[in-house]
Amino acid sequence: MKTIYCVEDDLSVRELVVYALKASGFEATGFEDAPSFYQEMKQQLPDLVLLDIMLPEEDGLSVLKKLKANLLTKHIPVILLTAKSTEYDKVLGLDSGADDYILKPFGVLELISRVKAVLRRTSPLEDSKEIRIDSVLLNREKHTVLVKGSEISLTLKEFELLYYLMSNKDIVLTRDKLLSAIWGYEFEGETRTVDVHIKTLRQKLGESGNLIETVRGVGYKIGG
Repeated sequence: MKTIYCVEDDLSVRELVVYALKASGFEATGFEDAPSFYQEMKQQLPDLVLLDIMLPEEDGLSVLKKLKANLLTKHIPVILLTAKSTEYDKVLGLDSGADDYILKPFGVLELISRVKAVLRRTSPLEDSKEIRIDSVLLNREKHTVLVKGSEISLTLKEFELLYYLMSNKDIVLTRDKLLSAIWGYEFEGETRTVDVHIKTLRQKLGESGNLIETVRGVGYKIGG
């Protein structure tokens, strides 16, 4: 059974979310602030975190960045819950490592659907195997990338992006397709997120970054 933590300072929203998750077959626990959440994380790590941006003491984006910076928690998927709806907030949240973004008020059915979608997308594949293209060796199960025999450090989104490109070798993937596959839902008008991640990924791959080709006016592909 998957365990989900909900960090939300609004009691009514928190209780509703926890109730809905339990009714859908999940283990769910609610927290009103970051300190209580951190304390529980020392005892047990969840399979997914629902995180409100507007929290007392420490905001959700700060919590998110800490989770993604910690080796033990960086692979835990995070869905942001917030009333903020500007493009800047969405880009900032996703660029910080969030896996999805749900605006308040939201319906229970939508919430459960998005939770299940993120869990499907981020769960390790049992039959994962290594993928090698030229000097790049990716192991999905171990979550490692070796370039010319040396391991490089990638964020979760960078890793998923590289995996998706490598598993679709020589296939041109549009920015919208990459957004849908990696971020999990339509992100129209904000495809610069893909470009930023591609740029960083190329830099981390060093000379092997040239394997990622830009198809002008369309998107990207990886050859080799």
